[in-house]
Amino acid sequence: MCLSKAYVDRNGKRELLMEEVASVKIEGEKLLLRTLFGEQKEIKADIREINFLTHSIVLENLKEGGVSPKDK
Repeated sequence: MCLSKAYVDRNGKRELLMEEVASVKIEGEKLLLRTLFGEQKEIKADIREINFLTHSIVLENLKEGGVSPKDK
């Protein structure tokens, strides 16, 4: 199974936001990241890169208050 890690780029450094990401859904200006087990986070950011070989998702331009858990 190929799950990914989501990172945000802050000043050239990657910061881990979430592990075992199974899906990313775009909802307006927000991204909804969901794990295989149903954990969800809403992120106000832009996708810079998705790399399937390294199983990584890199986000940028994280908005203030941009990370919040979301109920299942």
